[in-house]
Amino acid sequence: MSGLDWGVVGAYFFVMLAIGLYATRRVDNVADFFTARGRIPWWLSGISHHMSGYSAIMFVTFAAVAYDYGFTVYFWWPMTIGIGVGIGAFLFAPRWNRLRAKHGVNSPLEYLAVRYNLPTQQVLAYSGAALKVVDIAAKWVAIAVLLQGFADIPLAWGITLTGVCTMIYMAFGGLWADVLTDFGQFIIQFAAGIAMLVAVMAQLSGFSTLWTMWGDLPAGHGDPVAGPVTTTLILAFLLVKTFEYNGGMWNLAQRYMAAPSGSRARKSALLSSALWLIWPLILFIPMIAAPLIVPGIENGEDSYIELAQELLPSGMVGLLLAGFFSHTMAMVASDSNVITAVITRDLAPVLVRRVRTLGERGQLLFARITTVAFVTLSMGFALFSDPDGFIMTVVVSIVAATMGPISIPLMLGLLPWFKRHGSLAAISSWAGGIAVWAILYWGVEDASQPMTVGLPLLTSLALYLAVGFFRPVHTTAGNAIVDSLGEDPRAQAQPATPNAATLPPLELR
Repeated sequence: MSGLDWGVVGAYFFVMLAIGLYATRRVDNVADFFTARGRIPWWLSGISHHMSGYSAIMFVTFAAVAYDYGFTVYFWWPMTIGIGVGIGAFLFAPRWNRLRAKHGVNSPLEYLAVRYNLPTQQVLAYSGAALKVVDIAAKWVAIAVLLQGFADIPLAWGITLTGVCTMIYMAFGGLWADVLTDFGQFIIQFAAGIAMLVAVMAQLSGFSTLWTMWGDLPAGHGDPVAGPVTTTLILAFLLVKTFEYNGGMWNLAQRYMAAPSGSRARKSALLSSALWLIWPLILFIPMIAAPLIVPGIENGEDSYIELAQELLPSGMVGLLLAGFFSHTMAMVASDSNVITAVITRDLAPVLVRRVRTLGERGQLLFARITTVAFVTLSMGFALFSDPDGFIMTVVVSIVAATMGPISIPLMLGLLPWFKRHGSLAAISSWAGGIAVWAILYWGVEDASQPMTVGLPLLTSLALYLAVGFFRPVHTTAGNAIVDSLGEDPRAQAQPATPNAATLPPLELR
């Protein structure tokens, strides 16, 4: 990398930190820190939802799939997410928002203690938080691999650089810092993605490359199903991603909660869905075309790095690397904020009585300290991991496979058709899905990816439906919450904290 490239990367980090510090003006309490009290415009919420859904893993692991097998990577990943988010725009997005607007909920898991009971909330919170530590560690490793490939910087330094910057602006600005930096990162990503696409087309046959390159690529690279990607795997991912990207991945529920109303949260989800269906095509075309420009690469994870170094001039490489950082920091920042919300609102008050009595300033300070602690823990996990195969293992075999059992009770608990499904259904669903995943992951040597991803979720879904049907329960408080989520409040005055008149308080609060 040239001095100009390093200047671009340095400017990027400076701007991100400046946005984070600017956002502190908008944060007065934990409601501002976690949900911005519903003041984020729907279009900004939609862009942030999209940006928070993927990281530099796209340019490492998914670039390898595109290099080795071609266009199937689009059908396997962004298309399933785009369709899933579009479905969730009508089922889940408005309901997440109304939890905040009507009940002052600041954490996606906060309502579970009333909807089911406190043990159910705690089980889902602890298992989800543990999963996020591993998930975010994979994101740190991905960006460090890219930085090492471009500039020969040791993995430890890459992890530390990205982690510390993210930690600083999130600890100061909370969700406002997250969504504002998401917007800036989207602009950078747009410029870098278009630059790479234009460079690839200029290297090959111009604009006609978009339809002429398919005959020159290796056989099968234009097929929707190829290599390890099967129709079954695509369908399994569609099911998983519908739950994961509509709130099962807690940070994305926050985006809906932060919109001004349920109807606008639906619009933000539809915008995110459209971006998922269109924008990744721009990013994936260069990855798919890479065998024509940099053939013979043994490790496909290096393909995008090789492509950029082959085609882009000084300055543009730095912009592209800033785009990689933007992906990772967008996702990790949003994850950090929502995990902080879960710890502050759902876990710490149960463990430490003093946390329950903190005032507004004390709660905000506690949230910022928790942000720093969580990011530090995930960085430590990344520093001591083996980067070879770690990313794909985490993304597919752990996160995608266990997200279903954690998200089924959380997501279906919002819907009126499952009001009679109580805590027994929720715990059975979670435990059964995790057990199936553990058996497949550790006990079945030749378990396929569709089995590992799909069976835990299907098991959880089946148990939730069956137990709820045969052992229905009725709770006045739980039913009241679900019934209240069908329409927006008439007045859009947003309570900053849970209100005893609208949300039955937990005994511990």
